[in-house]
Amino acid sequence: MKITEVKSERVKDHYYMARHSSGLKIFVYPKEGSQSAYAIFGTKYGSIDTAFKRSDEQDVCRVPEGIAHFLEHKLFESEDGDAFARYAKTGASANAYTSFDMTCYLFSCTERFYESLEILLDFVQSPYFTEQTVKKEQGIIGQEIRMYDDDPQWRVMFNMLRGMYWNHPVRIDIAGTVESISQITPELLYRCYHTFYNLNNMALCVAGNVDPDKVFALAEKMLKPADPIEIERIFEPEPLQVREKRIEEKLSVASPLFQLGFKEDANAGRKSVQEIAQTELLLDIIASEASPLFGQLLDQELINEASFSYEYFEGSGYAAAIFSGESKDPDAVAHAIGKEADRLRREGIDPKAFERAKKALYGRNVAALNSAENIANSMISLTFADRELFEYLDAILNADLPSLQKRMESFLLPEYSTLSVVLPLEKGQADRTEK
Repeated sequence: MKITEVKSERVKDHYYMARHSSGLKIFVYPKEGSQSAYAIFGTKYGSIDTAFKRSDEQDVCRVPEGIAHFLEHKLFESEDGDAFARYAKTGASANAYTSFDMTCYLFSCTERFYESLEILLDFVQSPYFTEQTVKKEQGIIGQEIRMYDDDPQWRVMFNMLRGMYWNHPVRIDIAGTVESISQITPELLYRCYHTFYNLNNMALCVAGNVDPDKVFALAEKMLKPADPIEIERIFEPEPLQVREKRIEEKLSVASPLFQLGFKEDANAGRKSVQEIAQTELLLDIIASEASPLFGQLLDQELINEASFSYEYFEGSGYAAAIFSGESKDPDAVAHAIGKEADRLRREGIDPKAFERAKKALYGRNVAALNSAENIANSMISLTFADRELFEYLDAILNADLPSLQKRMESFLLPEYSTLSVVLPLEKGQADRTEK
């Protein structure tokens, strides 16, 4: 296993990376003075991967919605008990999550790190599914799905995604539906596991108070051989036009919630690290606390500082800029955001605002390198998107104003937007959706 040191002269930091003979990508970012260590072991497999074709097979395989999340839950179990009981003996704090395009298993600890890392590498490579345990889990996850159905923040987000997307599975709840998970069998779980949990499709990222040599030695001991396969994700063509411009629902909330999404064409594949940096700079220029728009919305009491946020939401076959928060008048907020985007296209970006955003975004990302958790989480998500941590930091500082102005031409176009609103229930009124 060849180990490479990756350095950044700009931030005066470094990490180590290797490609194990099993195909697994391993990243170790030691931090002197860190009191804790963090490890995350993930696969490039999420809720959107419901149709795929393996390079060693002829036919496309289609699986029930929610199976990636279901598999994440089941992987903690084994014939001898569950992984959480093993972690309890080492004192590590463990968790896992499934997103739209990846599934990750993680832990943090202040001592007995290598014992905990051995547990992580063991249980993720040791699937165990039976008819009885799958049936039991269907009931547990069914309750979880119903719980999220009553969560206003969850509803406002997925209403927006269903409004924006016609075909892409990003519009489907990560956990699936009660009906879809009822179709999951042990055979389907093993099928997905042996496809997506192939180590060639996975990565291990470790950061904090760790010895790189010990991490690589333990990986050498624990990792199992894997035949290399390529996985083609199958998605139906997705038009740029949104499905619905506005979706409104009434739920038990104290004040109205909104999510405003601006859909972008993602059929050509993932954006480069330079395009991501440009996009995040634009969002800072438009909506950060230092922006004219933020001040205007605050002065008019259309938003509050605690809830207002923005992000660039992007993955395989989907991309959108999203603004979220609470507001007494979500439509007025949406109008103000669209108006400010039009003004920047027409009048141009203020050079001072550009430099301010560049310093702020770069500063936040460099500050995040003080956290082992932030480092490892950033590295695994960047890796699965074919990007690199220090390259991303450089892209922020190397961004130029003409490139941002050109990017602005196709950014935040109102004709490709969807506004999702959750309003408070009126007295005596049941939950309902209006379109």
